[in-house]
Amino acid sequence: MITHVSTVEIFVTDQDRALDFYVDKLGFEKRRDESMGPGSPRWIEVAPPGAKTSIVLYKPTRETPGASSFDIAESLFGKFSPFVLDVDDMRKTFEELSSKGVEFSDKPSKQYYGWWAAIKDPDGNTIGLHQF
Repeated sequence: MITHVSTVEIFVTDQDRALDFYVDKLGFEKRRDESMGPGSPRWIEVAPPGAKTSIVLYKPTRETPGASSFDIAESLFGKFSPFVLDVDDMRKTFEELSSKGVEFSDKPSKQYYGWWAAIKDPDGNTIGLHQF
């Protein structure tokens, strides 16, 4: 039976720049950084410490597996990400990430469903932050 979501991916244009952002600015741990074969980008997984699900920093190219969807993947740079990150203290998270130069496209605000904010990664991908 299915037990959990293993990975989600976000499309990036520069894997090293993305890795620096997710590890150095967001505080994620690097879980995997491996070659996907000659001429292909790397398979890079990052995650918040202790999380079951990892985020793959995926650089689509015509040479990698799934290349038939390359044109679709290219159109997904700089869009809203398919995941939302939970935080335990939105105000503290805002202060810490802002001090590291992380861009907030939506500053923290209290909503009927909890606190909400959104940040942008170096490729302009928007990532929601939520606190219940």
